[in-house]
Amino acid sequence: MSLTVLVDYDSGNLHSAEKAFQRMAAETGAGEVLVSSHPEDVARATRIVLPGDGAFPACRLALGAYGGLFEAISEGVAQGKPFLGICVGMQMLATWGREYHDTRGFDWIGGEVVRITPADPALKVPHMGWNDLVIDQAHPVLEGIETGDHAYFVHSYHFRVSDPDHLLAHVDYAGPVTAIVGQGSVIGTQFHPEKSQATGLRLIANFLRWAP
Repeated sequence: MSLTVLVDYDSGNLHSAEKAFQRMAAETGAGEVLVSSHPEDVARATRIVLPGDGAFPACRLALGAYGGLFEAISEGVAQGKPFLGICVGMQMLATWGREYHDTRGFDWIGGEVVRITPADPALKVPHMGWNDLVIDQAHPVLEGIETGDHAYFVHSYHFRVSDPDHLLAHVDYAGPVTAIVGQGSVIGTQFHPEKSQATGLRLIANFLRWAP
């Protein structure tokens, strides 16, 4: 049976994400959804989801504090298992995070996580609330999601990719702000799909069906 593991490393409340993934797994016949901090659960997962709330350095440190957990995630990705990073879980895919101080990311998708700097000084940071997606690249996880669909964001930093081919979608916040990145079996969303209503649930369902 398929198993989707949401990695729990004390970096955010996973209750709403767990419920959204369980709902869409039931609708798509995608098997079991498990929230776990155990490397052995990640090792047997069919799909891996890494959420994250808060600051990049704190999330990176917290993940590393769980012995063997990052190694199990990394091994799963090396095997080609579908991986979804959410919010800071997506940011950690980068080469570097520049929040507070330089912190090494996973370097699975080249680039750096930098502070959002809207051209309009009246726009506040953090970028918080609903915004319209602009789809830059077709991707199986974006099937049925179109430019203009809404997603829910809460963040002050965003992923500036080195290769534009890895930018799947962005939003406009007096300048482009990265919304979705992807490469190979790895995808990441800056927004919270579990809080993004129809758009988010569709993305979750697509991810649960995805076979890269």
